[in-house]
Amino acid sequence: MNTRHFRRIALAVSAAAVLPLALTACSGDSDTSTSGSDAGSAKASSSSAPAEETMPMDQPFGPACSTVPKDGAGSFDGMAKDPVATAASHNPALSTLVTAVKQAGLVDTLNNAQDITVFAPTNDAFAKIPKADLDKLLADKEQLTKVLTSHVVGQKLTPKQLEKGSFDTLAKTKLTTSGSDMTYTVNDSAKVVCGNVPTANATVYIIDTVLMPMN
Repeated sequence: MNTRHFRRIALAVSAAAVLPLALTACSGDSDTSTSGSDAGSAKASSSSAPAEETMPMDQPFGPACSTVPKDGAGSFDGMAKDPVATAASHNPALSTLVTAVKQAGLVDTLNNAQDITVFAPTNDAFAKIPKADLDKLLADKEQLTKVLTSHVVGQKLTPKQLEKGSFDTLAKTKLTTSGSDMTYTVNDSAKVVCGNVPTANATVYIIDTVLMPMN
């Protein structure tokens, strides 16, 4: 009788000793599972978070940029290697402007200038001018020089600066800009159709209207 009683006490003590160990093991498994679940949840949350979108304001922008060649001297990469007058000569849409610049003897002036901004009218912009008036302008070197240099600002302008700006031109006239979100107007008349185009010495904003100096 005493021996049986002793065995029961021994079994009870043994069970009591084992139970905490079992609970501890279960608790550890639960913590590991929870931790793994939390880590997986955090990872899923991190991977599903959308990447922050940024405006590519250091890149050319505008509807006419799609017509620029993808490679070669007339591409954005090609133009970035040449000074501005030379770079413009590789763009077929600026051939009238290039002719006018040569007529005025401004090729070297523009190519040798440093850190300038050129608002470059397209061929269609020059086509808005009646032919007789355009021929007269091209034949008058002094007036042509004034018109062309009124498209040039003596500093590199970022799109942000165009939002509301007033700048002195090489013709000693004022040039004003306004707009936002990559849509800009120059002198309340010309629209930027392809902007922020880099060349070796200038930033170019291609516009759809020739700027006529008012003063």
